[in-house]
Amino acid sequence: MNKKLKQYVPYALALSLAGTALSAQAATTLRVAHFFPAASDVNQNLFKAWANAVEEDSNGQLRVQMFPSGTLAKADAIYEAAANGIADVGITVQGYTAGRFPLTQIVELPGIAPTASAGACVLQTLYDEGHLDDEYADTHPLFMFTTGPGFVHTKDTLVETPEDLAGLRIRRPTSLVGDMLTDMGATPVGMPAPDIYTSMQRGVIDGVSLPWEGIKTFRLNELATQHTQVPFYSLGLIATMNQRTYDRLSPEEKAAIDANSGMKWAENAGEVFNELDRQGKEEAVEAGHTILEIEEPLENPDWQGPLTAGIESYLGKLEERGLPAREVYQAAQAASNACTSGQ
Repeated sequence: MNKKLKQYVPYALALSLAGTALSAQAATTLRVAHFFPAASDVNQNLFKAWANAVEEDSNGQLRVQMFPSGTLAKADAIYEAAANGIADVGITVQGYTAGRFPLTQIVELPGIAPTASAGACVLQTLYDEGHLDDEYADTHPLFMFTTGPGFVHTKDTLVETPEDLAGLRIRRPTSLVGDMLTDMGATPVGMPAPDIYTSMQRGVIDGVSLPWEGIKTFRLNELATQHTQVPFYSLGLIATMNQRTYDRLSPEEKAAIDANSGMKWAENAGEVFNELDRQGKEEAVEAGHTILEIEEPLENPDWQGPLTAGIESYLGKLEERGLPAREVYQAAQAASNACTSGQ
């Protein structure tokens, strides 16, 4: 090697290393809080896929650090953690904060979201059309989605009619679902999703109301053998960002976030949850479990009464608060028709 060139090699190497260090220091790290297990398909196939897309589209200016399983904030505190800056991004169920997102939770009502894909489309549409703006004024929403329809899964009792729920302790995801279960005679029990397995194993609860995805994610096919496939709710979720964090981003970083927001990622979420619903049910079938399918429950003589009463009760409560419940409900029905027309 030329002697003069050789003298410059250490200097050039030092400059290269310094540039790498500065680049690493310049990258903005986003802390993402959610409650799904780290090994879950939701975390691996949805949240990490979103993180990878953001990092790639920002050319490495953004880094994403995941905090799954409620390690940064518990499930019912994740939205506030994102609003207050404890997390830069929070992914959670809106209904875990009782009464905080009343219009959003209209998507939970029976008949609105027949699949996870349809539910994600409906909820994102309601937000895009401005029906939910006031409920998210304190954060920067990225995308919204839903689970597939929630059913009833028990250890021992096959629920054929609402009367069969009498006296059963059923874990409910939100107060809205809990009210419907109460009206049908069950005793709803609130608890974080990660606690369900142990509670059912110990006999603290007799069953759960969850979509098939939740049964798979939290390994409940190991305990619940009786499944009543009555679609009486869907669960809304949101990925949202701390507003100050978003405002501090460079134009290039904001562009990467904006490119990975909205209906595109709502649809991606719907596809992930659809597949997990399929897998969860398939596991139950392969295990020889009992599955009772009740289609069109709002037209079924056994289920129609209590479910219709639940819809009217919820909308009435919102109207008493001066909220445009019927308007949003009708918008949700219109969105559901549009979102399912191509499926």
